[in-house]
Amino acid sequence: MRLRPSIAAAALAVSVLSFTTACGGTGTAAGSDTETVTVYSADGLSGWYKGRFDAFTAQTGIAVNLVEAGSGEVVSRVEKEQSNPQADVIITLPPFIQKADAQGLLEPSGIDTSAVPTDEKDDAGKYVPVVENYLSFIANPTASPAPQSWDDLLTDQFKGKLQYSTPGQAGDGTAVLLLLQHLMGKEGALDYLGKLQANNVGPSSSTGKLQPKVSNGELLVANGDVQMNLASITDDGSKFDIFFPAGADGTRTTIALPYVMGLAKSAPSSEQAKKLMEFLLSEESQKTVATDALGVSVREDVRSAAGESTDKNTPSGVLQGVNVWTPNWNDVLSSLDADIAAYQKATGS
Repeated sequence: MRLRPSIAAAALAVSVLSFTTACGGTGTAAGSDTETVTVYSADGLSGWYKGRFDAFTAQTGIAVNLVEAGSGEVVSRVEKEQSNPQADVIITLPPFIQKADAQGLLEPSGIDTSAVPTDEKDDAGKYVPVVENYLSFIANPTASPAPQSWDDLLTDQFKGKLQYSTPGQAGDGTAVLLLLQHLMGKEGALDYLGKLQANNVGPSSSTGKLQPKVSNGELLVANGDVQMNLASITDDGSKFDIFFPAGADGTRTTIALPYVMGLAKSAPSSEQAKKLMEFLLSEESQKTVATDALGVSVREDVRSAAGESTDKNTPSGVLQGVNVWTPNWNDVLSSLDADIAAYQKATGS
């Protein structure tokens, strides 16, 4: 999960209410004739969703139910509901959106995705990114010396003061494992994570819950992602620094970790869902991604018009000098179960 603390209570209330409403599977809000779309989403975009969903409803008269959960839980919930589908739109992180596709939980939407680069979307039209995002780490300002490299995280300074979300459960935690595999090879990644376990507080299914712990000094280091971390600093006044651990050669690398959406198979309100998906990809909506979501637009025209910013409070500013790696997510999915099992064995978790 990736929920920001200041909106956690409100979002939880919305999620519970929305899920209850969505259980009818009728495509209408309980007790009314209003058309409704139900969105199952990995959490982290609540602030952006609020403005966009309100604008969508004002324009179309279609209400939106939002149900938020962890990246993997979103897919698990849809899978369990196959006999009585509730979700219309699924938004989660890779490789979980690819997992949803492999399980037959998505169908082609047929919406216009021409503004999104071809190599960033599914060839069959089953899923498309909606907000670009990237793995990051955060450190409490009192950490001295401040961590700069992967090796720094192994030092005694961080014993009992470091935590990262669990691979296989959280999208950001899975990204940590994948990035280390990319940088060190699979065996090297397992060896490193086995050593890191001496400092690790323990498992966490929620990346978002680690932010306040780093901000108040309970933790000195945790993983996160650029969009969520910048939003926490801006919206909640969180006290931590965003960084990207460097390798032995000084190179800093991160992994692209976009929010990706798809049309749920047998969606109760599929036509309304397609309208919402097109609205979220529209130029109007994508122009608000940088300011309201603190992410990066998926549209080439919007990105070109915005240009590159060096402001450290923007995604492009934070990513200055950092290499971005985009894996083949289908390849990742094919070995994910085995990789998670190997990780659990190496770390004893």
